[in-house]
Amino acid sequence: MDFVSILTIFVLAIYVGWEVITKVPPILHTPLMSGSNAISGITIVGALLSAGGAMVANEHVFLTIPGLEIHLSLAKLLGFSAVIFATINVVGGFMVTHRMLEMFKRKD
Repeated sequence: MDFVSILTIFVLAIYVGWEVITKVPPILHTPLMSGSNAISGITIVGALLSAGGAMVANEHVFLTIPGLEIHLSLAKLLGFSAVIFATINVVGGFMVTHRMLEMFKRKD
């Protein structure tokens, strides 16, 4: 595929996503947020597999302490950062969902 085709698909995806999101009524926000949290949970699993399975032949020694060498590769670093960002996304999603559910509770 050439660049113009890829750019066209990207712009169309942005447009369709915008149209879908703006048409969601507020009452459906919480179930959709739970669904996106599930997707972010899958992202965490993928990031863990990426961070743990990044066995690259030319790893560099990052830190040497007597009896301990820490090896670091770009794949491990990117996998670790993916775990961190996906975890932040899941926690933030649950916090937003919890706050939305608090708004629907009766005030006695």
